[in-house]
Amino acid sequence: MLYFLISFLSIVIFSKSFTSNSVPAGESGTKPVSTGFWPFWGKFSSFLFSRIIRKSSIASDFFQLPLTMAFKKRNLISKVENEEEEGKVSLLDLPDLTLECILEHLSPAELCNTAAVCTYLRNKCRSDYVWEKHMKRKWGKVIGDSAYRQWRWHIASRESDKTFNQGNHKGIYSSLHNFWLFLWIKSRSQNSGRSKSSPPEDSLMALYLSLESGKFLFPAQVYNRENGHAGFMLSCYDAQICYDSRTDTFQARYSPHGRWAIEEDIQWDRLRVPPIDISPQLLHTSDCLDDLRPGDHIEIQWRRNKEFPYGWWYGVVGHLESCQANVNHCHCRCSDTVILEFKQYTSGSRWRQTVINRKLHREEGDEIDGFYGGIRKLHNEDEITRWKKLWPTKIVE
Repeated sequence: MLYFLISFLSIVIFSKSFTSNSVPAGESGTKPVSTGFWPFWGKFSSFLFSRIIRKSSIASDFFQLPLTMAFKKRNLISKVENEEEEGKVSLLDLPDLTLECILEHLSPAELCNTAAVCTYLRNKCRSDYVWEKHMKRKWGKVIGDSAYRQWRWHIASRESDKTFNQGNHKGIYSSLHNFWLFLWIKSRSQNSGRSKSSPPEDSLMALYLSLESGKFLFPAQVYNRENGHAGFMLSCYDAQICYDSRTDTFQARYSPHGRWAIEEDIQWDRLRVPPIDISPQLLHTSDCLDDLRPGDHIEIQWRRNKEFPYGWWYGVVGHLESCQANVNHCHCRCSDTVILEFKQYTSGSRWRQTVINRKLHREEGDEIDGFYGGIRKLHNEDEITRWKKLWPTKIVE
């Protein structure tokens, strides 16, 4: 179109030069040239040119009108959106205290989803302050100091393994190390997005998720081990515990004598935090012997032989035979001899009772009746009630 317009203008200018420079009549002996064609051509060309310019202006106005309307419409929409956004309050606009109060009411799954929104919320949702209540609410009755200590050791061991793997090796080991390092860097670059979604290893969130997934085995004690076997009735033994979220139960691994015994489908009410933070292989130093009176509830360490770990057994302090259980004339508290009774066994059973000396008590027993160790007196009514709920339906022989 532009090429046609330029060509047409050049013709018009050329034609006008002929009309303005026509030769006068009779000059140089020539005949006067008729100029009728050139005025006609000039008028006709001017008419076409004006028509073309008019059409082009109409077309430009036609295309410009929708663009102008679209631009005005876009400005109007953006103005309305800005006004709506100004009336809203984003979660990120809230004060820290208000935001923390909201996050405290979210479930662990909701916290994990919220942490994926942005960096700011990720840091807030991963804080120990938010996860501390979830830890106490779900795991507080089974997780104790020994479990937290084992978790810290678990983290430290993983860090030491990483440091060792980054060390220099010689010869073929160096080549293998570099090869695996290359693969590790490649996998890290490919999974960079996934690594950002993982919480810090030393955080309570990481501990909670490791417990929930069953990846972390923690120390605890199990009541009536091996599904209430008669040989372990009203006892509590140390074990390594693993949680199964599918059944909401636990798996326990006992180490009696160089091998692991496994028990599954353990309910929550059969677990407890070890009341005394001590290895099951060590003797507990009793500090309550002088305070023991008939009727007191106690737990005492017992093991079959010295190769086995201790378990805690429930019992009560009984009366001496000379006392005849007369409350008004009882002098058992003045005697160095203390009777411990285990009433879950029948009266004629050799496990029914044992005698200790409150002044000289250490580990006592033999390979036949086993070895009795340290004693702890129960003062907490909740502990006593829990033992009574585990009482067998039938007396054990």
